[in-house]
Amino acid sequence: MNSLKFCIILLSLLNIPIIILAQEDANYLYHICENATTSTINRAYRVNLNLVLSSLASNATRNNINGFYSTSFGHNYTDQVYGQIICRGDLSNTVCQNCVTFATKDVVKRCPIGIASIIFYDACHLRYSNRNFFSRVDPNPFMSMWNTQNTTNDPQRFNNLVATSVNDSATQAASAPPGAKKFGVTITYVDGFQNIYSLAQCTPDLSSFSCNSCLREAISRLPNCCSSKIGARVFSPSCYIHYERFEFFDATAVEAVSLFPPPPLPPVTLPVPEGKSAVSTVLIIAIVIPIAVTIVLCCMGFCFLRRRARKTRYSVPENDGKEH
Repeated sequence: MNSLKFCIILLSLLNIPIIILAQEDANYLYHICENATTSTINRAYRVNLNLVLSSLASNATRNNINGFYSTSFGHNYTDQVYGQIICRGDLSNTVCQNCVTFATKDVVKRCPIGIASIIFYDACHLRYSNRNFFSRVDPNPFMSMWNTQNTTNDPQRFNNLVATSVNDSATQAASAPPGAKKFGVTITYVDGFQNIYSLAQCTPDLSSFSCNSCLREAISRLPNCCSSKIGARVFSPSCYIHYERFEFFDATAVEAVSLFPPPPLPPVTLPVPEGKSAVSTVLIIAIVIPIAVTIVLCCMGFCFLRRRARKTRYSVPENDGKEH
């Protein structure tokens, strides 16, 4: 009996990390609910909303969707429901699935009478509405979040580097080919110990022009909300940007562009082993080679002069003692 209780307790403990992992993957940020009234929502809408949320959860990591999925249920404007999920571009299918599964349950609790809702997590965003928002830029509402700590060294230079970094990430995201993730990350060198890590992402159903417009609008809001802040994000239903002083994305999973790379490290001078001369190998070579060349040239010159002397002596006839 004690063994059975032990096994039950052990299994319960093993399930706790799974629940915690799903919540950590989600990491709730913000939500907006457009609440319904009794005249704008009906039973058919509720049924279709449940179908949309179920479909989003089951298709979150389907092949070839790049962490993005849209679906709709209903036949007329009174019960039509449109739903969409997007996961952060550097995350694995497992993290994406955990976030979306958690979001489909969490949004119902936070927006129990929502006819249109959007909920943001660090790993994914989920949205549903009674209006068709697919392939359309919806910049409003824009929301901002920031780290309360300010940079301590040269705020103006820091703000300029942030602007350069997020603009480059936005360019990457907007220039992605059709069907690919509209996602970009940049690592910008600040000094010997710190970098700026920035990320930009749009929903993949937007055109490059629409994605670019959305991200530029988000970036334009940074000076008002987040000047000199060491970390911030601005997000909307269609796009968002995020930067930090620490690596918050998986750089190994994406091509991170490095701006202003750090200067090369100074050459390392190896210590001279004890008991040996401190004269470098290069100096030894510089001394030995000229000496060797000089010796070789001297030998060649000596041989040449000796042969020439022999030829001169042989060309003069010997005197045989007779007078001519």
